Amino acid sequence: MIDQSDLKAQLTALLADEEDWIANCAQFSAFVFQFFSGLNWDGFYFKHGVQLKLGPFQGKVACNPIALGMGVCGKAATTGKAIRVKDVHDFPGHIACDPVSHSEMVLPLAVQGKVLGVFDLDSPQRNRFTQKDQSLLTDLLEILIEKTDFKPSGLL
Repeated sequence: MIDQSDLKAQLTALLADEEDWIANCAQFSAFVFQFFSGLNWDGFYFKHGVQLKLGPFQGKVACNPIALGMGVCGKAATTGKAIRVKDVHDFPGHIACDPVSHSEMVLPLAVQGKVLGVFDLDSPQRNRFTQKDQSLLTDLLEILIEKTDFKPSGLL
C-alpha cells in the first residue's frame, strides 16, 4: 500500500471537482478497493427508516436490506461506533452475505452529527483489519464528507 499522506492527497484530488453524493461514494468505494489489499468487498449502506439499504460498492453481490441493529453493519449504524471483527463467524448475529468472508470492519458515516449509514469492508483473511486501518479509513471518510453534498440524498 502507498503512503497514508499520498492516499489522502489522491482522494482529495479525486473528489475535488465533484459534490454529488452518489458519484463520490462510488469513487470512494473503488478507491479503497484499489488501494487496500486483501478485500473481497467494500461499500456503503445508508439508513432508510429501520433498515440499511445498499449503496455504491465494489465486489460480489451484497445482502440488502439489513435491519438496524442486525449484524456488524446494523450494530455500527445504531451505535455510531466503528467495529472491527477478527472472524465474523464468531460474531453473534453475523449476516453471512459471502461465506468466504472472515473479517470485517464497519465505520459509521456521520455528517453534521447524524449517522447516515456505514462504510463496510470485508476480507477473506482472518484478523485483516488493524487500528491503523481504522484510523486511516476514518480520515479518508472525513475527506469524503468534506467534499460531498449529502443533502440531495434525503438522508440529512
